[in-house]
Amino acid sequence: MVTIVIAAIMVTIAVPNMNDFIVKMRVDNEVSQLNRLVLSARNGAISFEQPAIICPLVNGACTANWQNELTAFIDQDNNGVYNNDGNDANLIANDKLIKIKAASTTGDSITYAGQISIRFAPTGALSPAVAGSLIYCPQSDTSLARAIVLSLSGRSYLTSDADNDGKDEFRNGGNVSDSC
Repeated sequence: MVTIVIAAIMVTIAVPNMNDFIVKMRVDNEVSQLNRLVLSARNGAISFEQPAIICPLVNGACTANWQNELTAFIDQDNNGVYNNDGNDANLIANDKLIKIKAASTTGDSITYAGQISIRFAPTGALSPAVAGSLIYCPQSDTSLARAIVLSLSGRSYLTSDADNDGKDEFRNGGNVSDSC
């Protein structure tokens, strides 16, 4: 009987902590995938010396639904639309797919400062030159929100918990969770 009571107490203590751990791991994984997508697009723009775009696509056009599947592609015709007619013999007309990131977990949200795309110039800089942040907010606990901040040069950095309060902060000190 004593063993069962001790086991019940241990489970009562461990289960909430395990749930927080799982959410933190999911957030870290999603933000890491987003950052790899950003780095791949920027490197693609530099390597191919052509504009690269990251956005959620619907029928080849960018939308503002960032929690959906995200696509990074080289925009060879510079029209902001992913054109791929499947005819590899005509590579000029086809945009080049760089990478696809699966949709985020149901209920979690991703935003990018009200924009429908992230566009990198052939130099790797953001185009237009407007810095922004990809903000990932888990539905179950927005205090665990994280962000990828993009500078004008196109470089990115991940937010971190600089003051050890359990919440990620931007470099200016503001909490990422306040943006959710």
